[in-house]
Amino acid sequence: MRNPVYVLKSLEEKARIPGYKYERLYRNLYNPEFYLLAYQNIAKSQGSMTPGVDGLTLDDMSMARINRIIAKLKDHSYQPNPARRKYIAKKNNSAKKRPLGIPSTDDKLVQEIVRMILEAIYEPTFSSKSHGFRPHRSCHTALLEIQRTFDGVKWFIEGDIQSCFDSFDHHVLIDLLKRRVQDEYFIGLMWKLLKAGYMEQWKFHDTYSGTPQGSGCSPLLANIYLHELDTFMAGYKLNYDTQLKKARLPNKEYSRLNWHYRQAKEKLKAHGSPDNEKAFKSLQKQLLSIPYYPAIDPSFKRIQYNRYADDFLIGVIGSKDDAEQVKTDVKRFLQDRLKLTLSEEKTKVTHSSEMVRYLGYDITISRSKDTKRDKQGVLRRLWSGVVQLYLPKDKWIAKLHEYNAFKIVKDESGKEKWKPVHRGFLMHKPKEDIISKYNSEIRGIYNYYRLAKNVSVLNKFFFIMSGSLYKTFAAKFNTSVRKIIDQYTIDGVFGVEYKTKAGTKRCELYHDGFHHKPEAIASADVDILPQYRCYDKPNSLAGRLKKGVCELCGAETKEIHMHHVKLLKDLTGETPSELLMMKKRRKSLALCWGCYEEIRTYKF
Repeated sequence: MRNPVYVLKSLEEKARIPGYKYERLYRNLYNPEFYLLAYQNIAKSQGSMTPGVDGLTLDDMSMARINRIIAKLKDHSYQPNPARRKYIAKKNNSAKKRPLGIPSTDDKLVQEIVRMILEAIYEPTFSSKSHGFRPHRSCHTALLEIQRTFDGVKWFIEGDIQSCFDSFDHHVLIDLLKRRVQDEYFIGLMWKLLKAGYMEQWKFHDTYSGTPQGSGCSPLLANIYLHELDTFMAGYKLNYDTQLKKARLPNKEYSRLNWHYRQAKEKLKAHGSPDNEKAFKSLQKQLLSIPYYPAIDPSFKRIQYNRYADDFLIGVIGSKDDAEQVKTDVKRFLQDRLKLTLSEEKTKVTHSSEMVRYLGYDITISRSKDTKRDKQGVLRRLWSGVVQLYLPKDKWIAKLHEYNAFKIVKDESGKEKWKPVHRGFLMHKPKEDIISKYNSEIRGIYNYYRLAKNVSVLNKFFFIMSGSLYKTFAAKFNTSVRKIIDQYTIDGVFGVEYKTKAGTKRCELYHDGFHHKPEAIASADVDILPQYRCYDKPNSLAGRLKKGVCELCGAETKEIHMHHVKLLKDLTGETPSELLMMKKRRKSLALCWGCYEEIRTYKF
């Protein structure tokens, strides 16, 4: 069978051909190699061992299981199971719950193949203004683009679509797919995935709109759907932006003062008298106090747009009426073309001097008149009209509440005092694991908000977290915080030593500070999708499955059964298979049927 990596590459190359139609996509679902690649991709996710409505997980994955799925797809008897619905709390509002769909494992394999095929077709054609759920794009790339392109905007339009992912019209989505895909079998499979439904309290519910519950291809289908909005905004920008034949003219008052300023500068060079110097500085001060361009200029209008998943932000250079008209036009397009509804309550037109919340950051346009000399020594207002990103105070406070790292007490006068508290659920863990836990939480919020101008406020967050760490250690060893700090601090850095195969190492509490860093980092690029190169290496899941050798007894067999566990830390080492997994530090073993049956018998 063809290597799926080459197939996907071929699909991607043809995607760049305008008007190209894909006519034979469904046959790729007959290729076992695609399932091995999909199996390896979904095995990396934390929810891979969560059972669907059929109770099955990745455990007992085999080529026979893959061949059964292929046989059903060939005779078109394949019918995806409904997703098992559960509800998880929303971080921003604990009173509300977010529905989460958990598909069956076999359906996850099929959906992952569909996702890879559709991604190869559509990813090359997506807008550069779209940043959610795409390779090499993230919240950071979206925010950095806003910093780059939104300079000088006068109004923000915060876009909020009501229940976006649950509201996608199935007929609209299928019509969009049919523009590129002319394979009725593949389209029929998409209909099955969209109409699979979900189970809640053992009761089946049909799905009449929205993308497949919990499906790995849902984010990509959302981007295909909302790409229409990206295209609309690109056309809208062409019509809205004023195309001037000449350069934008400066403010008349600024031009007048600038002429006098240059004359005074020449006089100062020719005759450096105190009066000339005083006149020069007075004009310079006046010049720096007024805007270079007119505050309202009907001859110059611009619009900027940025989208991350179902959130979007529009920046408008123009009047408030212009911004309101843009909002109305976007609302009408979403309603008429995509059958989506803008939330009137949350979709606001805000002046750019105020803060707007986007992707967890507060964003504003600076009106600062602070000056700085450039390389030529000329004073300039380098920060006026520039996009500023800020870390909201409520975000790091919410994290402290989420981690239960502090409590608020009031003194006699009613003044609040924040006091770090120990975290009981960490007390039983090894010392180095406790520090690692705190480090991951501290680095996590810092790495995300490192673009913020005021990221140094995380020093307050760190003070509470470090105090909580000291108290957790003190509670663990039934001693005082002062003794703990004295015992484990070396050269001003708190840490503990632990032993490894390579020798003794030291795990230290984060101490590198919280500096503003205006560039994205790899760890922030959370939307990078799996790379497909060398998916069938000998030590990969696919390679071990195809090798045909039992990793427990060493027997050669035509039928390997993959045994998976959810967490290595749950292993007790009571059986040879668990001892081997602990030794190899792997959550999976390739087994013959006899060894797999023995493990299954032991479990029950």
